[in-house]
Amino acid sequence: MTRFALTLEFDGTPFHGLQRQAHGPSVQQSIEDALHRITGEEATLHSAGRTDAGVHALAMRSHVDLAKDIAPFRLMGALNAHLRPDPIAVTHCEIVPDDWHARFSCIGRRYLYRIVNRRAPLTLGRGRAWHVAAELDPLAMHRAAQALVGRHDFTTFRSVQCQAKDPVKTLDRLDVAPSAGEFGPEIHIRAEARSFLHHQVRSMVGCLKLVGAGTWPEHRVAAALAARDRSELGLNAPPHGLYFVEAIYPETGEETS
Repeated sequence: MTRFALTLEFDGTPFHGLQRQAHGPSVQQSIEDALHRITGEEATLHSAGRTDAGVHALAMRSHVDLAKDIAPFRLMGALNAHLRPDPIAVTHCEIVPDDWHARFSCIGRRYLYRIVNRRAPLTLGRGRAWHVAAELDPLAMHRAAQALVGRHDFTTFRSVQCQAKDPVKTLDRLDVAPSAGEFGPEIHIRAEARSFLHHQVRSMVGCLKLVGAGTWPEHRVAAALAARDRSELGLNAPPHGLYFVEAIYPETGEETS
């Protein structure tokens, strides 16, 4: 068996998430079905992270074990051909050691959340960012976000369906900054941690949006964190503004692409 590491880019709009689902299409199912058509094998895709329905990825890292003797560049080409018309692309493929694991070898994950902050509705950018018509204050959002950086109990910011045993996580980075986006003025929220709870990034973004709009004072984000109570959550941001940006591994300290 040969272990292949894949870097995936995908539009999450038509999928019920990355992980295989019993009730709808998933990125994993599309790739495993394509692998079966190429190799005849029932291979299982393992990935660095899980994504909700509608969440996108710029460089998700995954791996698969195959018995077929095939060069990485040929496997990448065959996968991209068989994945059409699904909005999934394999942007890199390489052979890795048998003990390398896309999920368990990963030491860091980075996400980007995009808010388009303009009055006009989105057309070309629909499904690619959260449209917020009311003017937001990114500096206030950034100041409030810093209360969440560090090691905390993030119970307030986890989904009630979260399966993690421990709500304590270390958030290494949560930055908020304005950006000149392709669809107009944007606000980008960048989050980095070894791992995240289910809905953690979206829940943090939702509360920061309330700060930016002046609905919440800045100190209320810290108070919500300290409450360790999901009922104190102000808002859960929609999934379509969220992007998995990269996975970090110890061999280079960066995502391998």
